[in-house]
Amino acid sequence: MTVIMIILAVIGGATLSIQAAINGQLGSSVGVFKSAFLTFSVGALVTALLIFFFEPKQAVSLMDVPKWQLLGALCGVPYIVIMVLAVQRIGTAVATVAVILGQLTMSMLIDNFGWLNNEAIPFSVSRFGAVVCLSIALFFIYSSSKPQPEED
Repeated sequence: MTVIMIILAVIGGATLSIQAAINGQLGSSVGVFKSAFLTFSVGALVTALLIFFFEPKQAVSLMDVPKWQLLGALCGVPYIVIMVLAVQRIGTAVATVAVILGQLTMSMLIDNFGWLNNEAIPFSVSRFGAVVCLSIALFFIYSSSKPQPEED
């Protein structure tokens, strides 16, 4: 089951890159905030349909959970807006790797300190190595994305 979840997470990551590329183009056409609004509106509609058809009935409603858990919904707004802006200026690959570096760094802090009611998973040398490797990857991808001078 763990391998399946890893594969699904990779697929989810791939869809985020596709979304970033599309939203970058849409943002160029209609504007950053209209692009974000469309993304959230369509996402809300699709999610509502998924809830209606597939979500089992829960004894606990959204209003019964701790209120801080509802703040997760706000985290998508800066992501979408920043990605629409970033993809237009630095490209999909650089923007995506930068996002992944941010996600990896924050997720390791959350794990290490057990923030947001998560189980604490200590920071380690191998986890630090992963951050370093991803930082190097970002450097190389960014460096290779700069326009190359034309040769005569």
